[in-house]
Amino acid sequence: MATTSVTTAQQSSFTNRIIHGDCIEVMRQMPANSIDFVLTDPPYLVNYRDRTGRSIHNDVNSDWLKPAMTEAYRVLKQDRVAIMFYGWTKVDEFFAAWKDAGFQPVGHIVFRKAYSSKSRFLSYRHEQAYLLAKGRPPLPRQPVADVIDMPYSGNKLHPTQKPVAALAQLIRSFTLSGDTILDPFAGSASSCASALLTGRRYIGIEMDGTYYDAAVKRMQRVHQRVAVKQLSGAGIPTQV
Repeated sequence: MATTSVTTAQQSSFTNRIIHGDCIEVMRQMPANSIDFVLTDPPYLVNYRDRTGRSIHNDVNSDWLKPAMTEAYRVLKQDRVAIMFYGWTKVDEFFAAWKDAGFQPVGHIVFRKAYSSKSRFLSYRHEQAYLLAKGRPPLPRQPVADVIDMPYSGNKLHPTQKPVAALAQLIRSFTLSGDTILDPFAGSASSCASALLTGRRYIGIEMDGTYYDAAVKRMQRVHQRVAVKQLSGAGIPTQV
């Protein structure tokens, strides 16, 4: 349930903020065609638990999936793209939700890991995401490869924390400086940190109170680092 009410008139006031709430309810209050790029890592529908017992909200059923994708499509500007991670065992459900919302798949990205996150029939050494289009987006001038190295983030703030180094490449390829990136499932705010560090604006939404608190504190640190970076001309840190 949303803890922060966001109206159309207020949208500019929560840009560059993490919103604590249900992303479906928050996005429903956002203007249509107002977001330049969606970059998100939603629950994989696998009831995931890490070694310390941490879990992910709404990772058990898919009741939220179609309405969330419908709203993500609505708020995304025409002729823009979204990149969404997904769980390969539930690819049919994700694909149905994307297609029903109006998205068209235009690419697939594999994130190669140098470590194994799990071993069963195979040793799991990658994550994956689809590149999804609304309308007919222009081709990027310098397309990123569809295989990207994903360094280990340490997962200190979230059990599936993505590294800034991998996400920043995507933001640079599909957005311009000053664009607004939305992450409806912000988690530890890796996408938001990547947006800010590359000169973009961000809107993050996170339902879980523990991860929300960690994300807010993280982004406070990132804002401070950006201020220092602007003074020193330093590069983007790979861990924030």
